[in-house]
Formats: sequence, C-alpha cells, structure tokens
Amino acid sequence: GWAGEGPGTGGKNRRVCHAAARLEMGSLWEEFNRLGTEMIVTKAGRRMFPTFQVKLSGLDPLADYVLLMDFIPLDDKRYRWGWGDGGRGLDPGVLSSSSPRRYAFHSSSWLAAGRAEPAAPGRVHFHPDSPAKGAQWMRQIVSFDKLKLTNNLLDDNGHIILNSMHRYQPRFHVVFVDPRRDSERFAHQNFKSFSFPETQFMAVTAYQNHRITQLKIASNPFAKGFRDGDPEP
Repeated sequence: GWAGEGPGTGGKNRRVCHAAARLEMGSLWEEFNRLGTEMIVTKAGRRMFPTFQVKLSGLDPLADYVLLMDFIPLDDKRYRWGWGDGGRGLDPGVLSSSSPRRYAFHSSSWLAAGRAEPAAPGRVHFHPDSPAKGAQWMRQIVSFDKLKLTNNLLDDNGHIILNSMHRYQPRFHVVFVDPRRDSERFAHQNFKSFSFPETQFMAVTAYQNHRITQLKIASNPFAKGFRDGDPEP
C-alpha cells in the first residue's frame, strides 16, 4: 500500500505534505524480511538486492524535488550468526522423522554479540536524476539502483558506509527545492520522509543464512554470475 510519514506531517509545505510512496516489489521484500534480510557490503561497494524502488504520488507536478536515501542503525548491538534458537527454533521444513538431530544446525540464528561499533560516517545517497519536476518523478518507478553499500570507512566514492554485522533501516526522503531566497529558514518544512519496516536488513560481508543465499539466487535476474562463482551482484 501507499505509505506516508505518519505523525509529524503537520507544518509541512503543501508541496510535500500530500506526498505518498509505495514500495515496489513489496512481496519480495517481505519474503526476505521473514527470513531476515542480509545485504552484502564490500570495500569496493555492492548494490542492494532487492533494489529499493518506490512509486510516488501527491507531488506538485511543476515543482522541483530532490530524492535521497540514508540508513540508520536499528539498535545499539552488533550480531553474530550462530547456534541457539534465537527465538526461531528448528526449521520444520528440513526435519527428518528418521534422524531429527541430523539437521540441528538449522537452528542457527542471529545472536546479539555485544555493543555496536562506533557509527560509520553518516552519508546520504542522492538519486542521480535530482532535481527533477514532480511530474517526472511520478511518471515512473523511482529506482535507487546506483546506490552501493560499503564497509570501507575511508571510501571516497560516495557509497553508503555501514558496519558489517549491524542492522539498518533504509529511509527515503522527498525534498522540495524551495526557490525562496531564505529557503534555509523553511528547511524543516520542505521534506517528507518514509520508512518501510520490511526493508530492514543485516549488513554482512558474506551471506550467513543459506536460505537468504537461495532466495537471492532464485529471485535476482542478475544472479547467474553468482551461480557461476562470480559474487556480483
């Protein structure tokens, strides 16, 4: 469905207060989310899959907007993938009545492993078509397919820097380009933010849950290389 920011939209500029965003591929995101989505981070930067895509409505067709994303930590913990039911228990789909203990490793799950590392430098990713008229943004699906995730704290390519084994929530922002000379006075009124809980993920340098690996390969049209041993995308 269509999502708004929820509370706090009062006092917003009329050119953003009616903005709404619908997450594309929502059912795929939910399928990953049920398993516990993992996103690969590399030194060179890796694209997200599923790709973050939205359909916009409620913009002023003639106004200019900038679209951007950022990523915020979900908690103050770092995690590890290991044994222990972690609230999930055994996977009933792989149990065998003849040898139920044989598949005990399927009870592996994400476990808290201490306090989070210091937050990586906060960065935003501007959609490369920004700025553009509201009409253009609403005409087609907006895809953040150029966005890359890295764990390189010294990255100079503008990629989003994340700590591996930490959980994140992507956020999407619509910013009205205010033509007024003193527009900075109204900055807090000129944007609207959207968060989709089903897009939360764990940043990893290698997939930990084999079921996530399987789903990525099955659902990613570019995953042939993955099957052939090439890790991209």
